[in-house]
Amino acid sequence: MRTVMTGNYASAYGAKAARAEVIAAYPITPQTSIVEKLAEFVSSGELNAKFIPVESEHSAMAACISASVTGARTYTATSSHGLTLMHEVLMWASGARSPIVMTNVSRAMAPPWSVWADHMDSVAQRDTGWMQFFCESNQEVLDTVLMAYKVAESRDVMLPAMIIEDAFILSHTSEPVDVPEQSQVDTFLPRYDPEMRLEIGRPMGFGSLVKPDLYMEFRYKAMKAMESSRERILKVEEEFRKTFGRSYGGLLDEYRCEDAEVVVVVAGSAAGTAREAVDAMNERGVPVGLARLRTFRPFPEDELRNLAKKVRGIAVIDRSYTFGAAGAFYTELCGSLFPLRERPVVKNYIAGLGGRDITPKIIEKIIEDIIDVSERGEDVEPEWVEVKGLDRSWQ
Repeated sequence: MRTVMTGNYASAYGAKAARAEVIAAYPITPQTSIVEKLAEFVSSGELNAKFIPVESEHSAMAACISASVTGARTYTATSSHGLTLMHEVLMWASGARSPIVMTNVSRAMAPPWSVWADHMDSVAQRDTGWMQFFCESNQEVLDTVLMAYKVAESRDVMLPAMIIEDAFILSHTSEPVDVPEQSQVDTFLPRYDPEMRLEIGRPMGFGSLVKPDLYMEFRYKAMKAMESSRERILKVEEEFRKTFGRSYGGLLDEYRCEDAEVVVVVAGSAAGTAREAVDAMNERGVPVGLARLRTFRPFPEDELRNLAKKVRGIAVIDRSYTFGAAGAFYTELCGSLFPLRERPVVKNYIAGLGGRDITPKIIEKIIEDIIDVSERGEDVEPEWVEVKGLDRSWQ
């Protein structure tokens, strides 16, 4: 069924198609319509699931973890302060190896209050042990929910997954979306069947105390699981392509990078705008490409290193900022490129915080700037784009 829907409804339809069995959620702008739609599906009988309304996001994640331990496929959604309230139990979910799937409608943190797009909430959870998938379109949101379950529930992974859609730009904007046939989804995504689960009459310990002689081994296994997710993501996406005819570029979605001299790296909805700018610059004879970060965890180190060997400049656009350092995408990319003997010039551009538009003209100016910087061959400080009072005009 092809229909027009918002990114939030795409998330809800994805969870429905995945046959989520337990949904626990607390409303927060601009996520609320995801769980409202799922509540409709449950109350109408379209989705055979238990919907648990809770008193906070912390409780929502705790409920999902508890249900996951019993062998149920679980789903939740949140945004901004709701995600950060979950921080403690996000770590518990990954440590317990619970393959929960959650949509985060990525939104700026207060103060000052903002309900618009910003990646700070998602980026702040990078060390919690969750896989993170940044989506460009509403179709990708729905499809990634399905793929995330298949990756997360793999026996060699068993880690939770976060689907990230930009606030309002995707969450409340309507686009044509293909909702796959349930029979196809059931073939692609079988029922969740973990090796171990909490069962009556079969006592086990889940998340019990361990002494220092074993704790590191648990963390090492989780690290190896995250490493395994790299190859698993690629295999699942190829299987998805064969089944549904759509794919999204694996961990790093490259566009017009074959003959590019400089590349723009970006994540989320701004990638669509960047494609337009890249096309316009190529029409003017400027060899530039786009590399869209589809996964932030696991980070596409190998893909970025291979790309860096072919270009002389990389512009990294961050919709968040790590105070005292730089944008998280930028610092992670620089760390990945460090082992290379010859590295391209990399510059960080902080843009779009709090929902500010990242226009094609801004991206074209970023491209012109990284070309200039790469020709000079010098390292430069991160630049804040379109901040009032600064000398540079990005208009």
